[in-house]
Amino acid sequence: MTKTWQVQEAKARFSELLETTLAEGPQVVTRRGVETAVIVPFEQWRRMQRPNHANVKEWLLAPEARTEQLTPPPLAWELRPPPRFD
Repeated sequence: MTKTWQVQEAKARFSELLETTLAEGPQVVTRRGVETAVIVPFEQWRRMQRPNHANVKEWLLAPEARTEQLTPPPLAWELRPPPRFD
């Protein structure tokens, strides 16, 4: 079960936070009541960093969407006031 730690508590009891992370898994750190970070065991983090596909061919043939990497950022449109017909 994931435990939530306030940032002050995480700072004061950092060793306990690390031990709990290793024993129980990811731990959430909050700042002013807002979930801000997650502490995970290093091996779990390393697994999350590995690519899901062995090579480019496998990546291209994979069924999941890849558009987030191909879509350019949205343009910032400026709205003009409507024309006046006096």
